[in-house]
Amino acid sequence: MSKRDYYEVLGIGRDTSPEELKKVYRKLAMKFHPDRHQGNEKTAIEEQFKEIKEAYEILSDANKRAVYDRHGHAGLSNGGGHSGFGGASFADAFGDVFGDIFGGGRARQQEQRGADLAYQMVLTLEEAAFGCEKDIHIPKHVECVTCAGSGAKHGSQPITCHTCDGYGQVRMQQGFFSVQQACPTCAGQGKVIKDKCHKCHGQGVVKENKTLAVKIPAGVDNGDRVRMNGEGEVGANKAPAGDLYIQMKIKAHDLFERDGADLTCEVPINFSLAALGGELRVAALDGWVSLKIPSETQTGRIFRIRGKGIKRLQQSGFGDLLCRVVVETPVALSKKHQALLQELAKECEESVQKTTPKYYSWLKKMNAFVDRITK
Repeated sequence: MSKRDYYEVLGIGRDTSPEELKKVYRKLAMKFHPDRHQGNEKTAIEEQFKEIKEAYEILSDANKRAVYDRHGHAGLSNGGGHSGFGGASFADAFGDVFGDIFGGGRARQQEQRGADLAYQMVLTLEEAAFGCEKDIHIPKHVECVTCAGSGAKHGSQPITCHTCDGYGQVRMQQGFFSVQQACPTCAGQGKVIKDKCHKCHGQGVVKENKTLAVKIPAGVDNGDRVRMNGEGEVGANKAPAGDLYIQMKIKAHDLFERDGADLTCEVPINFSLAALGGELRVAALDGWVSLKIPSETQTGRIFRIRGKGIKRLQQSGFGDLLCRVVVETPVALSKKHQALLQELAKECEESVQKTTPKYYSWLKKMNAFVDRITK
């Protein structure tokens, strides 16, 4: 039975580049792999797979391809032909394809960026509001200065791994597949340390406490993070170090609560100031401010003092200070105080509608409700 044209078998033209040829072969090899088929179909597929492999072996070899292009199958019949399916495993057929996927040739030591680190910084409200600079102490791995990170004893160097011959990978046969994996002897490094550094014991890194000066911008809030580039764990094989993420936690304040860039506080005022009005001093984060209380102020009223909150992070301007007044009922009254209040109550009772309008309205509604349910 005459053989089909190799270009026809692979479904390509004679001007197909080696790169495109490899892509086509990869797709066909995956599609017609015998393990992906069952029963009678598998036998037919094996023959087709054999044909595909044979075509690829010839056309992927520049010299054999040139001979085939000039003389066809006849030119390959005398020692220049294919290896045949019978003398090679399925893994051999996939070797050059999967070699590209898993990394053919001598393995290069992998550069693995160092791990990131996290640190929680506790700040007072004032430190968060105005910004600050604080020193922190971070336990971290750093490059060993004794061996300059090589892990080898001073004056020596790591040697080529005898198991993988420096490739960093070994090939394992699994059924029809040949799979590459990291060398168990050198853990994929391609080198082993015979004489280890006495300080880092061959690790190339040592753990130490590092002191860092951290600049906290004004306006940070709970959960905000400051990143310090390159202050995480040292990277493997001279790879870049990771980063340090510093997360903010703001302590509770005696006077203020925070709502974004605004501050809120409760301001108790006495009965006289609420009734007659006046002025009092209240604290802001940067000192005293004056708060004007109008007459007839009720509990719960909120007064806004512009620009006395917290700086808006990465924006211009400040939040506000919101003061919620609470009218405090007098306690520990003397007889004189009691007499004065009784006199005031008597005066107010005579004009209750005018002096206590909310009480008067409530009283009317309550009387109407009781009259309705008792009729």
